[in-house]
Amino acid sequence: MVKIGILGIGTVGASVANILEANADIIEARAGKKIVVKSGVVKNLSKDRGVSIKLSDNPQDVVNDPEIDIVVELMGGVDEPYTLVKQALENGKAVVTANKALLAYHRYELQEIAGTLPLMYEASTAGGIPIIGALRTGLSANHIDSMQGIMNGTCNYMLTKMINEGAQYDEILKEAQELGYAEADPTFDVGGFDASHKLLILASIAYGIDAKPEDILIEGIENITSTDVDFAKEFGYEIKSLGIAKKVGNGVELRVHATMIPADSMIAKVDGVMNAVTVIGDRVGETMYYGPGAGGDATASAVISDIVDIVRGNQGPMLGYKKGLESGLKLLPKEEIVTQYYLRLEVDDQSGVLATITSSLGEFGISIETMLQKPTKDEKIAKLLFTTHRCKESEMQEAITALGKLDVVRGEIAMMRIEK
Repeated sequence: MVKIGILGIGTVGASVANILEANADIIEARAGKKIVVKSGVVKNLSKDRGVSIKLSDNPQDVVNDPEIDIVVELMGGVDEPYTLVKQALENGKAVVTANKALLAYHRYELQEIAGTLPLMYEASTAGGIPIIGALRTGLSANHIDSMQGIMNGTCNYMLTKMINEGAQYDEILKEAQELGYAEADPTFDVGGFDASHKLLILASIAYGIDAKPEDILIEGIENITSTDVDFAKEFGYEIKSLGIAKKVGNGVELRVHATMIPADSMIAKVDGVMNAVTVIGDRVGETMYYGPGAGGDATASAVISDIVDIVRGNQGPMLGYKKGLESGLKLLPKEEIVTQYYLRLEVDDQSGVLATITSSLGEFGISIETMLQKPTKDEKIAKLLFTTHRCKESEMQEAITALGKLDVVRGEIAMMRIEK
């Protein structure tokens, strides 16, 4: 018999406990041993958790219990979970976590502490989608050329509504909050930070990149307008908030931002709160992993898959590389990113303005691929929409600064990257 202790009996923790009880027979048949939850930890013992297991409000009752074999960490946050997971590993216990923030900041330290002890984390990225296992094992014969992921259901739900129904950002954010898809403070989701944590975890497995969220380019979806949506449709694009990892020579681009992608690509068809990750390997080509990225049972399913793997004795390097055999790839500076761009700006509606804009872009080596001009409510102001050919991020940022100083340009300039 294998005994489990759960730190955090919230939505996911309760699902883990209940699934292990309800599906005990099939799980035992697949794992080879009976798996039971001995106890769980909560902050408030007076609140009903809908579980039949013994509860405590002291995490030490789990991490120091000699009878518990596997500690499941579902608390959220960074500092306290790090201390407890470290303590559990030092006590010789295997660990399963769904904590993406913990891993975004401490995955390499925890790998060192764990040593040969299992530390599994399938549920930390894209909920019920087995993308961690795919990268660690299923695609282990491949060099990973690139990954693109819709890894935040809130953003994808909002963008789907904006594209399909013409909803405005503010109204659809309010709806997402009412439905429970977005928090009262939605910044972590709509600002791209949640997806960045997940991207960093995937990049460690695929490329051996040790980076923190502060090291990579992160942008949200807050500035997308109906004008951008209409432009994307007219030119055969969909707008998605993507986590992107791409190998370029001996470097790797890592970035999270709203992106125009071809409407006929596989990932462009992923709508609503669903998540998806496409991976291009040098031998297998493109594969796609699709499913629910959140929710109690979906995330619990991934947690229990890790528990079963540990009970079976399936292990391997936590982050996919044995020490001393890492990929040797390095994180590319944000300024070195190369892609295409979309620009939206308002200008004086008079002759010579377009030539002024194109000349200014040309000073930074940027050429225009497509252009649309749209009227505004003010007859003296026109809206210009451009896509560019490929250029460096540093060149684009310098060009935007220069454009903003032109007398004919009114207001802020909006920019979105394009991936084909």
